[in-house]
Amino acid sequence: MKEKWWKKSVIYQIYPKSFKDSNGDGIGDLNGIIEKIDYLADLGIDVIWLCPINVSPMMDNGYDIADYYNVDPVFGTNEDFERLIACAKERGIKILMDLVVNHCSNQHKWFQEAVKNPEGEYAGYFLIEETSGKEPNNIRCYNGTSAWERIGESNRFYFHSFSKEQPDLNWANPNVRQEIIRMMKFWQKKGIAGFRIDAIGNIKKTKEALAQTILPTDGTDGMVSVDKYVLMQDGIEAYLAELRDEVFERYDMFTVAEVSVPEGKMEEFVGEHGFFSTVFDFSYTDMDVEKSNGKEWKKRFTIREMREKIFASQNMIEKYGWGSPYLENHDQPRSVNKYIPEESIGYESKTALGALYFFLRGTPFIYQGQELGMENYPFSDISQIRDPFAVQRYEQSVKNGENPQKDMEYFRARGRDNSRTPMQWDESVYAGFSEEEPWIAVNPDYETINAKAERQNDKSVYHFYKKMIALRKQSEYSDVLTYGDFSPIESDEDALIGYYRSNGEKRVAVLVNFGEGEAAIPKQLANGKRILDNQDRWNTERLLPYQAVLIAEGE
Repeated sequence: MKEKWWKKSVIYQIYPKSFKDSNGDGIGDLNGIIEKIDYLADLGIDVIWLCPINVSPMMDNGYDIADYYNVDPVFGTNEDFERLIACAKERGIKILMDLVVNHCSNQHKWFQEAVKNPEGEYAGYFLIEETSGKEPNNIRCYNGTSAWERIGESNRFYFHSFSKEQPDLNWANPNVRQEIIRMMKFWQKKGIAGFRIDAIGNIKKTKEALAQTILPTDGTDGMVSVDKYVLMQDGIEAYLAELRDEVFERYDMFTVAEVSVPEGKMEEFVGEHGFFSTVFDFSYTDMDVEKSNGKEWKKRFTIREMREKIFASQNMIEKYGWGSPYLENHDQPRSVNKYIPEESIGYESKTALGALYFFLRGTPFIYQGQELGMENYPFSDISQIRDPFAVQRYEQSVKNGENPQKDMEYFRARGRDNSRTPMQWDESVYAGFSEEEPWIAVNPDYETINAKAERQNDKSVYHFYKKMIALRKQSEYSDVLTYGDFSPIESDEDALIGYYRSNGEKRVAVLVNFGEGEAAIPKQLANGKRILDNQDRWNTERLLPYQAVLIAEGE
């Protein structure tokens, strides 16, 4: 196996809008990140992944880019970004940018020119169809409405997988691909180390997606989901190989793609000469969601199901490449509320959850505030929601005569704004995030869950994460916990999730009791050496509820 710098790394995701406000406008910015860079260095992370910071009208919180070459003024300037790269580098930290290239903003100059001049060069940058006056077909985009939007008063319509403010780019046009490659090289020269790549599985469309015909429906609205016509279509490989050869491999970049890859294609995507360094696997992070009539709904799952999905994910990734274990991101709720019953949420269960995922095979990701055990916001009214997709869904339910309170129940449990509330730095006004009212409300639990309090408390979620990072990076077990093979530990205990990491010289067992009762420890591990324990109360035969231990076998 090739040793790559990113395999040894721990990556910390920042949602800049909610991390730290340095200028008193209630919105986080690049100088705020610089202000807190020593906090991140002390935690022990190696890489910062920044959610989009490009110029944007913010119709989708930056995932609608209007200028690929400049930082949005709300976050600062290109010079501020260069300072952040330099400050991070001084502390041994690298920077990843979010690459959003399936679509751009309808405010981008390319789209503006395409609207003005149907025969011009930029009209070919988008998927535009002229009809007799109706949408070309009945495809439903991800926000529940038609995937086609009329251009002005004309009979021209453009395609959008996401909202109407985010027209999809036409990747079949080689000029589009060269524009994207040119832009990536621009930021690489600034000093970034790679990209997290948004919605990249959508870039190739089928002929049916653009056909002027009625397609078979899948819901009561007479429409059909966009997924079937845009996700992982044949021919996408040529586009991705071009990015890999022209940019990713040439500059030894780390790339993590947001794409669901079937096992048959996994080696091509993340193998030794794959398109990406790794991809995110949604199998266990989205196991609490089901779809019905074009909407997502919360569903129950068991610990056994969770264990099976994690093991299946690890076994598949190990065959072909490298993983990217994670619990949270900007599109997910807080993991402690997802995986832990409300009555059991506390230090023990939060740290058990952290240990469960952190030592899986792959490069671990931490989302801002996860290391503090931050929790979901208690949303009670749609006026508190800032996620445009959630607001659109709520308004659509009202319009259709449905019960919007069911949507609010979903937002409380699964809404994206749960992870986008301000980072909780201390117990002062607005949690130390800003001196002015933030763009989205601070979670009312900030007086007890905050970085200042947890750094002062040796028995805190923060300090446990810091121990995990140090154990993976700076201990005699670093090599086995980084490069070691993964194998599950079989158990009849429903709540026990255990696995080995081994490299021929050492074998470390990760055992997590994810239940309310005690769980039997496999006999072969009873006499091993504990190298990490979230509770420090040891019984060689049984684990306490929500106890997580790492055991070095035979020591």
